[in-house]
Amino acid sequence: MAEMAASPSAGPPAKSSQNLDDVMLAMDVVDTLRHQETLVSRELGEEDRNAQLLQRLREIYRGQGIEVPDRILQEGVQALKEQRFVYTPPGPSFARTAARAWVNRGRFGRMLMAIMALLGLGWGAYQFGVVEPARQRVAQEQAQVERNRIELAERLPAALEQGHEDVLREAQVPAARERAAQLLADGRSAISRGDAEGARQAINDLEVLRADLRREYALRIVSRPGEPTGVWRVPQRNPAGRNYYLIVEAVTPDGRLLSLPVTSEEDGRTVTAPKWGVRVSEEVAMQVQRDKNDDGIVQRNRLGEKRRGQLDVNYLMPVLGGAITQW
Repeated sequence: MAEMAASPSAGPPAKSSQNLDDVMLAMDVVDTLRHQETLVSRELGEEDRNAQLLQRLREIYRGQGIEVPDRILQEGVQALKEQRFVYTPPGPSFARTAARAWVNRGRFGRMLMAIMALLGLGWGAYQFGVVEPARQRVAQEQAQVERNRIELAERLPAALEQGHEDVLREAQVPAARERAAQLLADGRSAISRGDAEGARQAINDLEVLRADLRREYALRIVSRPGEPTGVWRVPQRNPAGRNYYLIVEAVTPDGRLLSLPVTSEEDGRTVTAPKWGVRVSEEVAMQVQRDKNDDGIVQRNRLGEKRRGQLDVNYLMPVLGGAITQW
């Protein structure tokens, strides 16, 4: 009796399991058909296609050791035709887009962070590589304009007048005073037109003129052993002639040797030289040479003198005015 009572209650679960197995088999049939695209496309396009398709399906499952009832095979074929067990994705919509964005938020977030980082780097590079240098240049230009304005209004005019007065105190020849007056006029003109650089140049030229006026030295003919006292050169314009030069150096009253700017008549270049050649006549050159030949020393070794307050050298021997810096 207990067994008879238990049997009715076991019936429904077995039927439910059987129905689930049928559904699973039908889905497997559909999946098999879907993976046999050549078979489906050929058989479904011919007469008696259902019978032939069922026969092919039986052979496929028997080859796998599976016995599938014809009912299930027919249900699978019908399901394939009706597109059952086929997932059709929903069409485009805002909800779908929002859902996909939420699902992919991690990847989008990383991409967004990378883009923001690149934008930040680009902005920083632009700020520090373009904007900031341009701002600094503008600030420097404005500061220079302001400095020039202040200098043109106060410092430069005072420095110009002071430089002119300093030159006049040293000048002992009209040429020096005339040169100072010209530089003063140039500086005032530069200040009036707002040319700070031109005014500074005039002030600097006045300082150079003052230093030149204060300088005093003697031009001494070199007569040390192993060094030439004089040289001669064949001029390019007169291959048949000769130019004679005495080698000299500038010596201060306290015995210091000076290096002075000298312009060579051979190439027109001006260099600061400790020794140079002064062109003289052949007669003067031979006279100095005979002086040296007597005892190896040039007794009359002073070619000229530059006194304080003067611009030019006062020559004690006749000279022809040219000079060389190499021999």
